[in-house]
Amino acid sequence: MNPERPVSDIMTSNLVTVRPESNANEIMAIFQAHSFHHIPVVEKGGVLVGIISKEDFFKLSYVLSLHTTGRTWTEREYRSLKATDIMTKQPMVLDPDDSIGLAADIFLSNHFHALPVVEGNELLGMVTSHDLLQYSYNSAFINKETGDLP
Repeated sequence: MNPERPVSDIMTSNLVTVRPESNANEIMAIFQAHSFHHIPVVEKGGVLVGIISKEDFFKLSYVLSLHTTGRTWTEREYRSLKATDIMTKQPMVLDPDDSIGLAADIFLSNHFHALPVVEGNELLGMVTSHDLLQYSYNSAFINKETGDLP
């Protein structure tokens, strides 16, 4: 594994995102439909303004359930919650040229599992701990003569 390679080599660039005004029901539907654990929040033009983790979302859902009296009220409350109410604002980000080693160090030091990759303020992709594991695992099978992955 070459920790000096840029994160742009392993990042996921085809992302599902939400707008700041997206409601909790929309966010929950995305988490239920996909296996990923983080959703970037972007404004027009792909400008990153926050990130929502599945863990934080479900913690909020649990706390909300403790303070509600029934399904109708909970559904109304969910519709009133927006991405801006749930997201981590100004998340730590990576530049596409930052190294895979730097990403790994940030994950380990901060117990993060995903980092948006931005250029300027524009979201280009996301690097996750899963991406790092996959890269590390695949690196074990690099062709010793050519240096290429199988």
